[in-house]
Amino acid sequence: MRTKERRVPRYPFYAAAEVIDTQSQTKMSARTSELSRHGCYIDMLNPFPLGMTVKIKIVYQEQTFEAKGRVVYSQRNMGMGIAFDTAKLTSAQILDKWITDLTN
Repeated sequence: MRTKERRVPRYPFYAAAEVIDTQSQTKMSARTSELSRHGCYIDMLNPFPLGMTVKIKIVYQEQTFEAKGRVVYSQRNMGMGIAFDTAKLTSAQILDKWITDLTN
């Protein structure tokens, strides 16, 4: 059995997060545990279902990253993986800085 290869590495990253279901506007507070240039993993007991579109806000060291994305992995009582689809330039720059800091 072949394991899935990732486009980019993921890094341990613990920060406050808020995830909003774009359809119902349901907000959930959680925290990240991993971060990459293309997404993150959110620890939460009741994750959103696979395929759901979301808005995500991550706050770390007084900086805020915001993006629209989708749930690409969901595991009950554990958490969910979110792929970032779009982010404003300022948010993308914040994400790039966080990733750069994690790799050094």
